[in-house]
Amino acid sequence: MMTIGELEAYGLERLSDDEIDAFLASQRMGVLGLPTGNGPYMLPFSYGFDGASRLYFTYVHGSESRKTRLSERSDHASFLVYSAESPYNWQSVSVTGRLEAVPETEWEDIDDGLADTWRPKLVEAAAADVDVAIYALVVEERSGVKHTGLPPGFD
Repeated sequence: MMTIGELEAYGLERLSDDEIDAFLASQRMGVLGLPTGNGPYMLPFSYGFDGASRLYFTYVHGSESRKTRLSERSDHASFLVYSAESPYNWQSVSVTGRLEAVPETEWEDIDDGLADTWRPKLVEAAAADVDVAIYALVVEERSGVKHTGLPPGFD
């Protein structure tokens, strides 16, 4: 397997901190990875971003929610956000950090971070009948890459 450094010779570029922030702010969906004993438990998730160092997730869950149980048991999680316009034009950002429940008393304070969160209508409808929790992923590490090359023959 080639490293990112080796792939730079083929047009792969690392994202700057500003580019990572802009990408996270422009997207609304990603994949949350919660640790388990047998590898990560992966979930597609909509998210909000505070523009600096926190991603917010709204959990709609029942009494036997695996994601809630794993989130409460773990301090850390990973999140991957990506956009693939074509095989020649794509980018991705990976973040890892501390996962923590946001107390309901603080929900109003983070309203801006959740304002543009995309939620399927199914989730919105279910939220009226089941428990809702908000978790924050406090970003400790992040990286991003992109490829914006042209297809072969379009040089």
